[in-house]
Amino acid sequence: MRWVLPEYFQDVLPPEADTLEQLRRQLLDAFRLHGYQLVVPPLVEYLDSLLTGSGQDLRLRTFKSVDQLSGRTLGVRADMTPQVARIDAHLLNRQGVSRLCYCGAVAHTLPATLTASREPIQLGAELYGHAGIEADIEVIRLLAEVLRIADVPTSRIDLSHVGLFRALVAESGLDEDAVRELFGLLQNKDVPGLAERLAAVAEPVRSAVLALPRLYGGVEVLAEARAVLPAWPEVTAALDALAQIAGALPGLPISVDLADLRGYHYHSGVVFSAYGSHSPSALALGGRYDAVGQAFGRGRPATGFSLDLRELAQRLPAHPLPGAILAPAGTEPDLLKAVAGLRARGEIVVDALPGHDGTWDEAGCDRQLVMQDDRWTVVPLKGENAANG
Repeated sequence: MRWVLPEYFQDVLPPEADTLEQLRRQLLDAFRLHGYQLVVPPLVEYLDSLLTGSGQDLRLRTFKSVDQLSGRTLGVRADMTPQVARIDAHLLNRQGVSRLCYCGAVAHTLPATLTASREPIQLGAELYGHAGIEADIEVIRLLAEVLRIADVPTSRIDLSHVGLFRALVAESGLDEDAVRELFGLLQNKDVPGLAERLAAVAEPVRSAVLALPRLYGGVEVLAEARAVLPAWPEVTAALDALAQIAGALPGLPISVDLADLRGYHYHSGVVFSAYGSHSPSALALGGRYDAVGQAFGRGRPATGFSLDLRELAQRLPAHPLPGAILAPAGTEPDLLKAVAGLRARGEIVVDALPGHDGTWDEAGCDRQLVMQDDRWTVVPLKGENAANG
């Protein structure tokens, strides 16, 4: 059947498409008001560019094909963040702080979850050029503003720090493959698996890594972490950064989950996840990734977040399309002027093309433009006038 789409790809129909587009415009406008400039990377790039450096984690998620012009392997972007890092590092080449935002479709070879789309619409904001926690605080505030604009209740924003794990495994004696396995076990909070994998690792690393899955909850968890984790400079600095960020965000539902880690080869510092009410998975993910730009010739401090606009829009209450006005077909100057005036005021005006079956309410019409007392007037659409023809 030619009209059947591949699994986990779907059309977006009215009125959901209208809701999606309105939300996209609102959020990009909010980014602009905060100084974030829009960039539009290409859908397809050479594969080695898409997967350069930290982008290697995306290899299994990226669709690949051969370029008929160059013979080189192309990839369909699975994540726009490395593309934006390339733009900052290689094209803009600014010396100061750069704030960039983006919104576009990406494609995944496999869905991230059983309910996820393989064509998310990724919307995000990135801040380059500032290594201090002020940048992390700014992007978390911006994320909270995005969720407020979308009218999606936020139950919590979890904070964590990849630096904690890096500091601990640096003293573990484990090789890279073992560290990667350990990171996966920690992400899944597989405590029995962690205990087994750490059996031969010396203290205090063994106890410290095993403690991470239970270090979650309110900001008071940071005090507990200081008591159970080794007081090494890297560990103390990471906990200090989390405490400063939490203290700078009063009024937001900040929480701590020191095992909520991801992107071991990508993120370099603070990471965060925003959750909605009754949502088992995160609505938005973000964090610091200072090393990414280095692969493009210029490493810059970087932090940001992204989310799937489709998923966010699905959490909004359904809104019917705004009603349209049915205008009679014609070329009279007064009619055309009246229609132009209505559209200039933001009204949707549909021209009544003759000879069609069905009803005009299929086109969203709830009013019509009629001549009354020698002037064009908008009146409710009802009766036989609601039918096409």
